[in-house]
Amino acid sequence: MEETYHKWYSQFLKRDLEMLVFGEFGEPVILFPHKKGRFYDCKDNGMISALEDLIVSRKIKVYCPDTIDEDSWYNFEAHPSERVKKHLLYESTIIKDVIEFTKYDTGKDRVILGGVDLGGYHALNLSLKHPELVSAMISVNGFYDIKQFIMGYYDEDCYFNNPFDYLPNLTDRKYLDPIEKIKFIFGVIEGDLSMRENLEISSIFKLKKIGHRLDIRNDVPNGWDGWNKLMNEYLKQLFD
Repeated sequence: MEETYHKWYSQFLKRDLEMLVFGEFGEPVILFPHKKGRFYDCKDNGMISALEDLIVSRKIKVYCPDTIDEDSWYNFEAHPSERVKKHLLYESTIIKDVIEFTKYDTGKDRVILGGVDLGGYHALNLSLKHPELVSAMISVNGFYDIKQFIMGYYDEDCYFNNPFDYLPNLTDRKYLDPIEKIKFIFGVIEGDLSMRENLEISSIFKLKKIGHRLDIRNDVPNGWDGWNKLMNEYLKQLFD
């Protein structure tokens, strides 16, 4: 399985970021790790091995970028408004640096976004805000409510980055039409703390008549072994 390492300077974040890429060709899949995760976490915790058949068969090519959660949502020394702004700079980096690179690298116009834990938030929020870039979204045990990070502070940036707030009010067909074309899969393991948020986001999707799948599982362990199994299963389903 081909593996390449990339390091570049983000003009938005004014710092270096790193990324691992696996495979030679296929549908581009961008995987976000768990909260405060690094670019090597999906590899070190077995997710890339779990996806090896899909990668070697050239169905997917996987991109694992850094997150900056410790500098954004988990930087509790910074004012909440600064945390949101830092997240927006990260989002710009993913769009302009990572997604644009995948389009050049694979010749594909849209990407599959996936994530576990807070990585599920990154995958969902980016899909909803920029649906023209995304063909499918897979979240496993994802958390989606950023209010836990902003301690009562609230402004326009907070609103437009909290799916629980902006999605119910979204009526613009410019966004809704491409959103409805995305294949959304939400997987959650019974007993996980993310259960409530996954049930709630599914309810909002139903109210907005956005097609999706909510898969509640009790047959896999919680943690990376279970996350890896589900991510592999859901990605395979996209190609059935």
